[in-house]
Amino acid sequence: MLIAQISDLHITTAPRLYRHVDTQGFLRAAIAHLNRLNPQPDLVLATGDLVDEGTVAEYAVLADLVAPLQAPLYLALGNHDDRDAFRAVFGDRPYVPATGAIQYAITGYPVRILVLDTLVPGASYGTLSPAALDWLADQLAHHPEPTIVALHHPPFITGMPGMDVINCHGAEALATIIRQYPQVERVLCGHLHRPVQVRWAGTLGSVAPSVAHQVALRLQSDRGNAFVMEPPALHLHLWHPQGGVITHTTYIGEFDAYAYATKEPIALYG
Repeated sequence: MLIAQISDLHITTAPRLYRHVDTQGFLRAAIAHLNRLNPQPDLVLATGDLVDEGTVAEYAVLADLVAPLQAPLYLALGNHDDRDAFRAVFGDRPYVPATGAIQYAITGYPVRILVLDTLVPGASYGTLSPAALDWLADQLAHHPEPTIVALHHPPFITGMPGMDVINCHGAEALATIIRQYPQVERVLCGHLHRPVQVRWAGTLGSVAPSVAHQVALRLQSDRGNAFVMEPPALHLHLWHPQGGVITHTTYIGEFDAYAYATKEPIALYG
């Protein structure tokens, strides 16, 4: 099973986000990149901040942009999203609940995926309601097969102070649940616009980079957040019967490939 994770699309109706970032163009490139993959992903999971201002118009643009995607697409919400506006455009998808939080299980594959909703309207940080935690615990208690838990806001410290203050608040309750169930192979997140991995709650926490702009790597507490035009990228999570979930970062674009078994040496420097 191959899962492609894209994150932090920030689709806007304006030509540029922050006057510099062509989020529509970046997503078109990401969709083309996904469609070129061989093998094709079994599914694509978008872990939040699908749009930038949470408007119906933005979600309508997003729907047009993702229409060419060949693999099935599953959507999670982030702090820039809006549940009502999202449902106005994507509410007909069978996995989207008619009311309440946008949380659901993706089944029928070797790995189950449990998608959580950390959106707090009007806030940059996220949290999980007691009902969401109860649902997660019930899902894990009754389904012992390999499982991925996906949510937008990381529930763990990343060492980036400016982002850690707006991660998933109240994450101790989530960690308590995750620790009880060794079938949880990964906790997949977005929000940080950077690839990050950390051992957390007895499993691996993994943050995907953005398919558009990245957040500058600032590990000092006295520096604010900023974006940087590092290469857009996405994560591929490969389920292997012997290795479990194996995560690869793939950069979006077309790059030349050279075989190791070439007759001519390839100069690496100079």
